[in-house]
Parts: sequence; C-alpha cells; structure tokens
Amino acid sequence: MLPLGNIQELPHSADRSVGRKGRISLKGPLRSIVVCPDLGLADRLIDALAHHGGVEVVRTIGGYPSATELIRVMRSVAPDLIFLSFDSVESANGVVDVLNREVSGLQIIAIHKDLDANVLRETMRAGLREFIAYPFEANALRESIKHCEEILKESPPDHHATSNIYSFLPSKAGVGTSTIALNISSAIATKGDQRVMLADFDLSSGMQRFLLKLNNTYSVMDAIEHSLDMDEALWPQLVTNMGNMDVLHSGRINPSLRIEGAQVRSLIQFMRRNYQVLCFDLSGNLERYSLELMQESKKIFVVVTPEIPSLHVAREKIAFLREMDLGDRVAVILNRAGKKPVFGVQQVQDILGSPVVANLANDYLGVNNATSAGGPVEVGSELGKQFSKFALGLIDKKIEEKPQAKNSFLDFLTPSAATSR
Repeated sequence: MLPLGNIQELPHSADRSVGRKGRISLKGPLRSIVVCPDLGLADRLIDALAHHGGVEVVRTIGGYPSATELIRVMRSVAPDLIFLSFDSVESANGVVDVLNREVSGLQIIAIHKDLDANVLRETMRAGLREFIAYPFEANALRESIKHCEEILKESPPDHHATSNIYSFLPSKAGVGTSTIALNISSAIATKGDQRVMLADFDLSSGMQRFLLKLNNTYSVMDAIEHSLDMDEALWPQLVTNMGNMDVLHSGRINPSLRIEGAQVRSLIQFMRRNYQVLCFDLSGNLERYSLELMQESKKIFVVVTPEIPSLHVAREKIAFLREMDLGDRVAVILNRAGKKPVFGVQQVQDILGSPVVANLANDYLGVNNATSAGGPVEVGSELGKQFSKFALGLIDKKIEEKPQAKNSFLDFLTPSAATSR
C-alpha cells in the first residue's frame, strides 16, 4: 500500500451543497479521483477527460491505498466518481470493497491498459457497470460518463456527513456563550468516541483562543481561504487537537474580513464528513456567513441571562430567525440564573416563546479557574455536571422541547415592540 505522499492534489472549483441528511447535490462537473499505479496511464486518462469537459479530476492516487488512507481521501474531497485501475485485480477488488462500505451511490469506472476479456469479466464480478481501456476512445468515455451522470442525478453519493451541528448564538455580548460552547463541546468529546469540532466563528471578538490558551497561528480564516482545496494533509495544521475535540480559533481581530458563502459551505462540508459533532461559536451579529452556518445547524442555542437587556435582544433575534424559517431550530440556554433569578425558566419561555433546554448555575469562581488553567470547568463541579448532562442529551438526542407558554411578559419587556407586532 502506498503512503499519502503518492497522492497528488489538483485544483478544483465545483460547488457542492450538502443537505441536512448529508447528501451532496450535484452542481458543475463531476468530481473524480483516479486510482492507478501506472501514472503514465493515469495521465493519458486525465488528458482524455480534459477533452470531455464534464469531469474534474481532483486527486490522483499512484497506487492502491490502504483502507485508512482511502477513507481519509474520500472524506477529504468527496468525489462523485472513481476511475479505478484493474492492473491488479485483487488490489482493485479491495478498493471496491472499501468504497462500497464507505460511500453509497458512488460511481466507479474500471480502467485498464488493454481491452482484456478476463479483466472485463473480473470487473463485472466486482459489480462494476462501466469499463474503459486505453486509448480511452472519446465515444466510449462519453457513454460511460453519461451512464454515471444519469445514476448520480437520481441518487447522489452519500458521504456519511453528520447532521449533528449546533450553533451557539449570544443574545448580547458577555452572556457567556463562548464558555458554554467550549464546555459542551468538551463534554461531548469525553463521552464515547464522538469526534468533535469546535469552531470559533466570532471574527470580531472570538474567545476560544484565549479561553484555551491556544498557540496555533492558523485560524478559521485560513481554513476558509483554503476551503475549496482543503485536504487531509492541510487540515491538521489548522486545528488544535485536544483529545477527541479539535479546535479552530477565530484568529486576530480584522474588521475588513469578508467571507463568501461558497467558502463557508465548502468548509462545512469538509467538517461534516470528518467529525461526528460540530459546534459553532457565533458572534451574535447575524452576519451572512453566520446565517449560512445556522441554516446547516440541527439546533441553534440562543444564550441568555435572566436580565431584561439580554432577554430583550434575544427576543428580537429569535423573531428574526423565525422570519428566516429557522425558528423551529431555536432553543434557549439560560445562563447564570442563580438561586433566585429575576426571571425563572418558565418566565423566560413566556418572554421568548422558545423552549429553555438548560438552566446553568452561576459559577463565577469555577469559570475563572478554568480560564486560568486554559480548559473546561471542573467536571465534578455543579456547573461541570450540568454540562455533562446536557452533552449526554445531545448525544442521545433526548433534548426535550417544553411546551411554549403565552407571552405574558412581552408588554413588560418592551411595550412598543409588543404593540407593533
């Protein structure tokens, strides 16, 4: 088996959008990988594909990779189509077995240097419908690709992208959203074998680098800039690994930064294929890219404190999210409630019209100690236990939405707004 050093990256530009169930819709040319130990034959195929124009080769693998290497590449580039050399029937069959287990709906075209009847028979036994041989005659190549396109339009490949995506949105600055996102992400990572990505998308004042004392000079902006050609070699350099959790911090403050939607979508796709859980720490400014992230989220946790300014802004943001057809994904985390808060859980639900799924203790000393140590709060503390319980609820999908009550506090909170809606 060949190391990843034998894998060559080619530039690619096709945009792919991932639905909440993880299926990739086809836009632009088909993304393909060529697996071929004969690099001369691979080059001739790539030349023939260049004349065809409907297929983009995003990676060539100069050999038969191990299962681990192949899975890593598949999750990195998410191809629609594989051109697989049957120079070694046994090795090629091993690749087919891995691909069939890893991705449903992926199309595979067998290639060979000769139109060999015995090899053709072996590809049929492997369940492959398409076979083309050198010199890759244009009509034969066109017909094989056309058949694959027809199948892909009906059933795009499923690259097992996770739908466990959670956005943490502050009602206003200072309500503790970054601390909550960090501790919930960390708690999920300690439960079972969940691989968790914590990404700080608060580009105006992100806190994860400070909270965790991160020294990595790369940031979410570097990931976004390379999102269209992200691979399994570059990604580990961008993130900081902390056990089962990887962290991508927001970098230094740069108000002039601009992010394109295609870049965000491409980055999310890569994350979804490589992690079981994604947690996004957002700024609360409702930037366009933040809306892209929330569109992909299973839940949007709006963090509030039991104070009138926080609840007022939260209600406005939740109303906006409802206008964006995201209201059904909103849940509220009540932070720093204390023993006798001015507004309790039921009252916060009355005011916001969204379920409160967590009521977190006000552990000022514990949070400060954790910040000084550069990690999550003490697991055995009251707050630490609350984070662990919440994390288990996310993993087990048992977060229950409590019935919404009438908004009996709206007039008290913002009379003018209540009468104008």
